[in-house]
Amino acid sequence: MDLIQVDIVGLSTSPSSGGAYALVLGEVEGNRRLPIIIGAFEAQAIALELEKIQPPRPMTHDLLRDLFDSVSADVTDILIDELREGTFFAKIRYSVHGSPAQLDCRPSDAVALAVRAGAPILVAPAVLDEAGIPTDEEEAQAAVDPGNEPEASTEEPAAPKSPLQQLEDDLEKAIADEDYELAAQLRDDITRLKSEQN
Repeated sequence: MDLIQVDIVGLSTSPSSGGAYALVLGEVEGNRRLPIIIGAFEAQAIALELEKIQPPRPMTHDLLRDLFDSVSADVTDILIDELREGTFFAKIRYSVHGSPAQLDCRPSDAVALAVRAGAPILVAPAVLDEAGIPTDEEEAQAAVDPGNEPEASTEEPAAPKSPLQQLEDDLEKAIADEDYELAAQLRDDITRLKSEQN
């Protein structure tokens, strides 16, 4: 299985989220985004490390990194490998004296450790296929390109949209507005509606 490398492209919240944050991961060699809802503590731990802010005392994820270092273990990567009933699952993959091993964990904790250890963040293709949200960078670029003139439309006015089409349109708008928390909710609603239709 070819794993897909991602980077952190955003960390956002909204007043209605009840203290939850959306961690947004983006494909290194692609245009999909993977929003994952995480807690405030984990969001703070990730943000502090990204901003290179050193707290006065080590945080939990600093302790975990230091523990790996003290036992001569190298964090090779972290892997978000499963999505079950809207919950993401991850593994910290490491080696001790050349022997590979792994630990199950929450994706938020895995990412917080990855940014401290300089380890790559990987996602299983099935997870990105199911929960990834494509961005329309290529379409936006085509609209800006001077060589692409819009063609005159000869089509009839569009028929009223189905609930599924409306959700998909709302999802595109949420992505364009970079409201990844709403996008994650809409993605889950679309998945639920599609499963009800089957």
